[in-house]
Amino acid sequence: MRRLPGLCALILLALSAACAPPPAQAQPAVWIVRDHDSEMLLFGSIHLLPPGLDWRPKALDEALAKADDLWFELPVDPATEQEAARLAMRLGVLPPGPGLYERLPEDSRLRLGRMAVKYGLPANVLDQLKPWFAEVMLVTTMVGAQGADIANGVEQQVSATAPPGVRREALERVEDQLSAFDHVPMDEQLASLAYNLQAMEEDPEAFDRLVAIWMSADQAALEAEAVAPLEAVAPALYERLIVARNAAWLAQLQDRLEGSGRTVVVVGAGHLVGEVGLPERLRALGYEVEGP
Repeated sequence: MRRLPGLCALILLALSAACAPPPAQAQPAVWIVRDHDSEMLLFGSIHLLPPGLDWRPKALDEALAKADDLWFELPVDPATEQEAARLAMRLGVLPPGPGLYERLPEDSRLRLGRMAVKYGLPANVLDQLKPWFAEVMLVTTMVGAQGADIANGVEQQVSATAPPGVRREALERVEDQLSAFDHVPMDEQLASLAYNLQAMEEDPEAFDRLVAIWMSADQAALEAEAVAPLEAVAPALYERLIVARNAAWLAQLQDRLEGSGRTVVVVGAGHLVGEVGLPERLRALGYEVEGP
């Protein structure tokens, strides 16, 4: 079994358990951060999910009902989706010169060809893409073929059911997020793509396993499945996508906690695990943090 590190897991998670479905009563973890006049609930998302999954913890719904403000990584609206698509097409295309297939070693080149055929992606289109964008396209197509969709993902569902009066905030801009992918050195982009091409071909149960781990609230398993392999395979990618973004978000959450009121924060689950995760970093700053 090869774990899916890098963009694959992080896409599924803004991400080793058995492949069996999680128990019916299992639900993802929540954290509650408090100071003398503020309460902030942190929830880790998977951005694409299958329909019909009973994932919503009671604590999340209770916090949403009382929240003054609701924070996501990006605004959850059609305009942001359109801007992301436009910027991805601008940033994610290779400059003139060798195409993607030529840049990959032979075994990865052959795997990319097989994945393109399997999921109906035109080879001539993939060949023009930077590795990070090709990986995004492959993983979203792969999980889509398994029934998952962004419309069923956590952000869309939380946004749709939040009280209309809650103030919406975003931790970063679309350009910030896509630039984090795009500025990773080419050799690490290629290494992440090559690793995940092998994982996608050899481990078709990876998506189900990732969802089961998330549903089990096993943070150590989630870190081992999604975050630790990323650090090992592509350390610069890990630094940009996890460490640097967590640091930027932490400063904004601190500013919010210096005020007063009730807040809900929803970010990819990979940003909440381990020593560099937001809960541990808030604990280190002296906040009371209830949760795993």
